[in-house]
Amino acid sequence: MRTGLRTGLGTGLRTQGPDRAAAPCLLTLCLGCLHVVALKPQLLTRLGGSSHSTDTPISYDTFYFDQRIDHFGFLEDGTFKQRYLVADEHWQRPGGPILFYTGNEGDITWFCNNTGFMWDVAEELGAMLDSKHLNYLSSEQALADFAVLIKHLKSSSPGAEQSPVIAVGGSYGGMLAAWFRMKYPNIVVGALAASAPIWQFPGMVPCGDFYRIVTQDFAKSGNACDANIRKSWKAINNVSSTASGLQWLSEEFSLCAPLKSSIDAVGFKSWLQETWVNLAMVDYPYPANFLQPLPRWPIQVVCKFLALDPSVSDYELLHGVAQAAKVYYNYTGSSPCLNTSQTATGSLGLLGWFYQACTEMVMPMCADGVHDMFEPQDWNLQAFSDECNAMFGVRPRADWAGTVYGGKDIASHSNIIFSNGGLDPWSAGGVTSNITDSLVSILIPDGAHHLDLRYRNDQDPPSVRAARALEVMYFREWIRQAKKTQPRCP
Repeated sequence: MRTGLRTGLGTGLRTQGPDRAAAPCLLTLCLGCLHVVALKPQLLTRLGGSSHSTDTPISYDTFYFDQRIDHFGFLEDGTFKQRYLVADEHWQRPGGPILFYTGNEGDITWFCNNTGFMWDVAEELGAMLDSKHLNYLSSEQALADFAVLIKHLKSSSPGAEQSPVIAVGGSYGGMLAAWFRMKYPNIVVGALAASAPIWQFPGMVPCGDFYRIVTQDFAKSGNACDANIRKSWKAINNVSSTASGLQWLSEEFSLCAPLKSSIDAVGFKSWLQETWVNLAMVDYPYPANFLQPLPRWPIQVVCKFLALDPSVSDYELLHGVAQAAKVYYNYTGSSPCLNTSQTATGSLGLLGWFYQACTEMVMPMCADGVHDMFEPQDWNLQAFSDECNAMFGVRPRADWAGTVYGGKDIASHSNIIFSNGGLDPWSAGGVTSNITDSLVSILIPDGAHHLDLRYRNDQDPPSVRAARALEVMYFREWIRQAKKTQPRCP
């Protein structure tokens, strides 16, 4: 999907033509023989990427390719400079296979540097890496970009002409990886779609499952943790009903911009809601710094501040909530205040993801306050559409992703791995059981958001180690199949 971003890593809307924001990293292996507050929380809940928590040196070269702006129309004949990164230190020519990282919604160099699985496998198996940065307006255009770039690289890189290509991506990039294999099986021989919610669309999964999984993560990480977060919303309403209460909240949470009104209090609650969601996404078994610098198993650390007796006052409860929030926003102690307008690194490409959510990435989410720890919140497509129209001048095509990519009717496709973590709320919209022998699901019970794509770590649970080994096994089989069917030179 193109996000509408235009200026390299900037956030300006498209003018003449986009530098597509979904960023692929291309990795060739030789295997020897082988939410803004004005918008609904559904927009605030963004898909994220992976993080680099080691000192592993990464090296790649940067190139630019003249890419067509519009692959599907004929009136627009312009091009733009498409950036891609190449690392071929481990590649053994000729014919070394290619892992093409289909990227995410933000800065490609940041995402590529933070997707350790590919780099680990490259070093282990002998590989080359290649990545590009895209700003795009639709997933179809982005996939076409990928296809054109791969054909260019295979024809222009000596030794790559017969290289099998495997798409790899996580989160939104995992969706692109799966869809790339579905739409261009002549370009990629298989795909690893990690934490890819390809079914988080209208009518495919219950809208409340996402927040239910977030709640489960907190419920099993500390005594009364989820229950006290559920109680905190009413406590905020009570305390924020007076000017002195707003001042107390601002000081207790060390907010950069003090709360001044009831509208500010609503935004404050949305900020906290996304905080708990982000913690569920990055509940990793070791210290990491993807969205924020965090300790290992950060939800367990957060919940220590929320193990409170049910009889505590609103102020005592919110003191615990403030300490818990500061684990996420100020674990290092280096932040002088907390900024309620931002919950994660700016490298995520916030505006671009909002635009995607307002066009074809329509992902219904709702909460009931009973089966989850959030305030009741209905999914209202019309209200969502109206806000998108006010912000971007567009209205979402709610059913388009299901139409163009098949929804749940994908059994005719092949060679796709769908990996999902049991702690990851995005698994609610993911493929979590085998569909056919070659459309397979890998579940990682102890995994948060695409833990399998992160760098190897001594504290990795056995489940993710086993998942990575199984993924590489499938890679080898796809490459073997591809080489078996390649035409032989006379």
